[in-house]
Amino acid sequence: MTINITVKHQGDRLDRWLADNLTDISRSHLQKLIEQGNITLNNEVCTNKKIKVKIGDRLQIHIPEPQPLELIPEPIPLDILYEDEQLIIINKSANLVVHPAPGHDTGTLVHALLYHCSNLAGIGGIQRPGIVHRLDKDTTGAIVVAKTDFAHQNLQAQIKNKTAKREYLGIIYGVLSNQENNNNSNQGIINLPIGRHPVDRKKMAVVPIEKRGRNAITYWEIIERLGNYSLVKFTLETGRTHQIRVHSSYFGNPIVGDPLYSANRSLKMNLSGQALHAHKLTLTHPITSKKIEAIAPLPDKFTKLLNYLKQRNNY
Repeated sequence: MTINITVKHQGDRLDRWLADNLTDISRSHLQKLIEQGNITLNNEVCTNKKIKVKIGDRLQIHIPEPQPLELIPEPIPLDILYEDEQLIIINKSANLVVHPAPGHDTGTLVHALLYHCSNLAGIGGIQRPGIVHRLDKDTTGAIVVAKTDFAHQNLQAQIKNKTAKREYLGIIYGVLSNQENNNNSNQGIINLPIGRHPVDRKKMAVVPIEKRGRNAITYWEIIERLGNYSLVKFTLETGRTHQIRVHSSYFGNPIVGDPLYSANRSLKMNLSGQALHAHKLTLTHPITSKKIEAIAPLPDKFTKLLNYLKQRNNY
């Protein structure tokens, strides 16, 4: 498909101008089209996304046919919390990888979504169609997936601008303390940058900004004390890889069952992963602007662990 446009008003840089005038195509997609030489400016191929467009400029945008997905849809059951023509919210189970990666070529959430939805191809990338954000393999709970390019762009912007709210429930060892006020308040903020672990490349760690750490902010609130454990609500302001797991373990309060960050800790229960659950996801619908609040019920193993800890401590 080819789109021809003549600039009729003073413009911004090319990618921004196109994003403002072609609202059905995400800016990231337009930037890729520019980089790939699919846009001409006054009959010449333009690969500079920062060039300023002027009144009278003639633009031609060539949109290649979507590349066929190499992924084969798989009939994996999905626990659907909400669905319409623009998006779908899933209650992800444990041991389910979100998108294909080395060692996980099949059996991912993306494979299941391709079977359930017929129109995901090309939305946000060939290997990650529709994926707006992700959850770790062993983290359960609510995750939203876009069904259209517009919804993908809009939902990603909500995540980036922190207008979408993500609340998690986790069971930790011990009790988090308010580091800033140095007291035993039941709530607080962890504001510590996160980056790749300097030695173990499978892990993340608290890393200074000057050493390529990225800003990371987690709000926490103790919901219930369970003897030597605590049920905690975590709210993310940023969404770094393993953010809650890293922030909790940094203060010696790792998530129970975490295979990476709770070394040398044991519990007489088989959790098959960390006791961390994306409990509530609140966002604005990309088309109607109505508030959507999706609540993912706790998985059985999480509930069993809670009951076990309560019984052990005579609650």
